Amino acid sequence: MIFGLPAILGFLPLLLYIILSFRGKDILMVVLYCVVLGAILTKQTPVTLGVAISSALGSFLGLIGFIILMGAGVGEVLSQTGVAQNIVRLVITKMGVKNKEQAMIATMVSSVILVSLLGSMAGSNAILAPIIIPIVASFNITPNTLGVLLHGAGATGLYLGPFVPPVVTTLGLTGITYGQYLLHVGIPISIIVWIITFLVAKQTQKATEGKFSYSEEDKVNIINFEPNEKVVKATNVFLVSMLALIIYGIIAKAGAAYVIVVMGIVGFLTGIVAGLKAEDVLKALIKGSSRMYWLFFLFVLYDPFLNFITKSGAFDALAGYLKPLIDVGGPKLFMIISTLVGVFGVTGAAVAQEKVIHELFLPIVNQLNFPMHLWALVLLVGSQITFFAYPTGDMVGQMGLARSKDLKSMIKNGILITIFTVLYVVVRAFLYKF
Repeated sequence: MIFGLPAILGFLPLLLYIILSFRGKDILMVVLYCVVLGAILTKQTPVTLGVAISSALGSFLGLIGFIILMGAGVGEVLSQTGVAQNIVRLVITKMGVKNKEQAMIATMVSSVILVSLLGSMAGSNAILAPIIIPIVASFNITPNTLGVLLHGAGATGLYLGPFVPPVVTTLGLTGITYGQYLLHVGIPISIIVWIITFLVAKQTQKATEGKFSYSEEDKVNIINFEPNEKVVKATNVFLVSMLALIIYGIIAKAGAAYVIVVMGIVGFLTGIVAGLKAEDVLKALIKGSSRMYWLFFLFVLYDPFLNFITKSGAFDALAGYLKPLIDVGGPKLFMIISTLVGVFGVTGAAVAQEKVIHELFLPIVNQLNFPMHLWALVLLVGSQITFFAYPTGDMVGQMGLARSKDLKSMIKNGILITIFTVLYVVVRAFLYKF
């Protein structure tokens, strides 16, 4: 540390990160400031700073950032070819929607499937919204209700898809298998979020029906999308190839890097079968990816940001300060504290937030020989539930896609989800025999 400062002051970049993030500053600039501050505190030279950023391009966070780029690119291919719209149409028609509750469930299923496949709640629900609005409008479901549905259901897609960034990150950090992740983390949390979202949506519908509604022009009884033969074939190819590659990846115990191959193969196969030329598929991939380039740049900067904190000795110092508390409360108390710190003390891009939580508590995790399947639960809840606990861009964005202005209902759903997911962590902590 510069000037021989105490190691604990190595957390100053993280403190700056939290303060500026909660004040609504641009997250990319915030992380850039933190990198500079961390470099100064750890006495980096321009040469070593360049080396750190170069290493970040090949880091785990750099890989996740590139996966997000690829996911956005494949989403553009699916949108241009009509495959995304056709998947939603299939879900709706196969479920035989006949009443409000079925329409709500169909909306949630559609959102989960799209988000699981495309890896982006904002992008997937942006595709879904114009398709689903005529359907829910015909059942007099209000914009207020749809906003709640899109936020809760979309989030569960991020907890279940085998190649979505939060799942890939959790698996990469903990080393557990996808099956273990689903059993201990993905499915339980998704069930909690689903149930609460559905119940809050029903209550919201009851409170807002007759007061808010979509326009008469929106209220049609058919889906305004008819797939042609090429779209049908492309949809089948997409689903079959994705399933085959997922199964192969599980059998081969493929790591995060395999996702890049999956995205590339699936994107090109789907596009070509749909009638696009190879160069047009590539252009679509680049077009979709370009929208997320800022996020890739952000993730590259996160790596030196966190590494400088580690180099300062701050994480080890914190472990020393918390040791007496952990000795008294043991791993049970540690599990609860680390989750609460993640939900309420750290903010930012969810995947990077997960990495921050992991690095922050890793010395204690190792010291306690903490079970990785439980640590995966802490990481997911600590990084993902933040976006329910506060009226973040995700919450407001989903509300906007539904054409709703009812932030109160969104916050109500978010608070209930936060309470019950944290309670689930507490229960798991006390039931597990450490």
